[in-house]
Amino acid sequence: MGLEFSNNLEELERIEKLKNKVFKFIVYKKRTEQEVRNKFKSEIDEDLLEDIIEYMKEQKYLNDEDYVDRFVKETMNLKNTSIKDITYKLMGKGVSSNVIDDYICKNHETMIEYEVRSVRNVYLKKKDKLEENEIREYLFKKGFSPDSISLGIESGKEE
Repeated sequence: MGLEFSNNLEELERIEKLKNKVFKFIVYKKRTEQEVRNKFKSEIDEDLLEDIIEYMKEQKYLNDEDYVDRFVKETMNLKNTSIKDITYKLMGKGVSSNVIDDYICKNHETMIEYEVRSVRNVYLKKKDKLEENEIREYLFKKGFSPDSISLGIESGKEE
């Protein structure tokens, strides 16, 4: 009985160390569930890793919806990019398309305003160097919607 208790205690200590390691990874920089899985899949047994991820979600340390919200707000403050580009980057981080689509639907008007503003900013930067049709092509290749391109360029012309 003493040996069994000792083994259980050692196993609990090992699990706590692994939880702590995952916790440090998450709080150092906000992460998605998939980023955690990818980082620890070779170190931690799959079932145990899923339990740890579930625990982190219950404790509100890991939440893909919050991650998307934070990522989009940071991107909107720092960059001029398209909704499509934001979507691809989030999918690259392992966020499910359902979570991304839900966020975009709930914040559709804000996202469209941001995309039009981004087009305007890019247009204003490039209008002295490129023809309008070249700017339109550039923006289209960057994932901006045709409607956002038209609205953003018209807005830029008014300045």
